[in-house]
Amino acid sequence: MRAFFALIARDLRLAARIGGGGGMAVFFFLTVVAVVPLGIGPDLNLLARIAPGMLWVALLLSSLLTLDRLFQADYEDGSLDLLAMGRVPLELVVAAKAVGHFLTTGLPLVVAAPLLGLMLNLDVAAFPALMLAMLAGAPALSFLGVIGAGLTVGIRRGGLLASLLVLPFYIPVLIFGVSAARAALAGFPQGVAAQSLALLAAVTLASLVLGPVAAAAALRATLR
Repeated sequence: MRAFFALIARDLRLAARIGGGGGMAVFFFLTVVAVVPLGIGPDLNLLARIAPGMLWVALLLSSLLTLDRLFQADYEDGSLDLLAMGRVPLELVVAAKAVGHFLTTGLPLVVAAPLLGLMLNLDVAAFPALMLAMLAGAPALSFLGVIGAGLTVGIRRGGLLASLLVLPFYIPVLIFGVSAARAALAGFPQGVAAQSLALLAAVTLASLVLGPVAAAAALRATLR
């Protein structure tokens, strides 16, 4: 586990030195949310109704934007070969990469979501359910994203292809996350929101297991 946490710390240091990952995702998140009111118009009731869905779509697109950064730099400088030949299982290396991606990209987006929700006239009462759903679902975006990043690591400019491969896996996360926020916004019984959160947590737990295994298999095929 010391090696696992060391890999996470390494990715955090690299993200802090190089920059552009989390900051670019948050800026893209802000851009998407800022453009929506301009396109829809000054209908505050309509903006409030679509706010949970738009925030989740913006979160999903922002996460896709940074997938190509997961393995590409390590693949180009040879670090990925060394990590694959090391004592740490490749699945654990992939899991550390996914955790680093969540901490540098997903977590800043979750923190920024309530502030951007104000731009869409989102009811403050929906903020707790929205943030809880995003905290439960954002790790799944990272752990599912490593699958697409692993499959396209040997392809030049494979970010778009990785996004297309991963997007179908993101749909359950989007559906359950929006359902939880809308249930809280519409004043449905608490059981409705809790059920959506439970299903979202189940998807996340499944991704924690399947994502690193599938991505490690894809990396081994690429590094042969």
